[in-house]
Amino acid sequence: MTLILNHLNAGYGNKPVLKDVNLSIESGEMVGLIGLNGAGKSTTIKNIIGLLQPYSGEISLDNLTLAKNPGDYRKKIGYIPESPILYEELTLKEHLEITAMAYDLSWDKAWALAEGLLKIFRLDTRLDWLPVHFSKGMKQKVMVVTALMINPSLLIIDEPFLGLDPLAIHDLLELLTTAKKNGAAILMSTHILATAEIYCDRFLVMHQGTIIADGSLKDLQEQFNQPGKSLDEIYLTLTQIEQVQ
Repeated sequence: MTLILNHLNAGYGNKPVLKDVNLSIESGEMVGLIGLNGAGKSTTIKNIIGLLQPYSGEISLDNLTLAKNPGDYRKKIGYIPESPILYEELTLKEHLEITAMAYDLSWDKAWALAEGLLKIFRLDTRLDWLPVHFSKGMKQKVMVVTALMINPSLLIIDEPFLGLDPLAIHDLLELLTTAKKNGAAILMSTHILATAEIYCDRFLVMHQGTIIADGSLKDLQEQFNQPGKSLDEIYLTLTQIEQVQ
């Protein structure tokens, strides 16, 4: 599985945000997307999943594009947004059922994956609950379950730890590690850099709508002349760049 962004230019209406963005992510790789607020991380994600249409350039996933193969393209992606998005009138079980339908999965196959995830996040006794009864953390856990139950080729995660308790964060990271070992490609945007430093194989650093660095922690240490520094400390260098400009 390969995700490729090729010379991507995108934004909102007449407000450009992304400027000639090029990146690729391979199967079995967890990549951290980092940068200051407004750097273009969420805009990049929205273009990949099809919530925004780029001005120019191309996004392909296993040689599929949204323009030519929208159904097959979307079925390869699991998405965990920063803020949970649930249907207030549907129970937890109905959310699982509608997810299976959207991805053309048989219910038996989908349930086989969902059942274990529900137990991990202690939601297995909440199948008949409506979202109004869920805390923010529980809603986020539902988003995690629906994203992982489809066994996606590409998993895109936007600030996944917001609202999750420490045990749930640990469980999610274990699941991401397993998904990566099983061949999934993972793109994770997060400000929790200490965690990203441990779990990500590579980092994409965004600044003012462009990718200014792409590599391992060692690569970033060399590029930013920060030998032996942590990802948090390198991130502070970005802040200094922002203040100078």
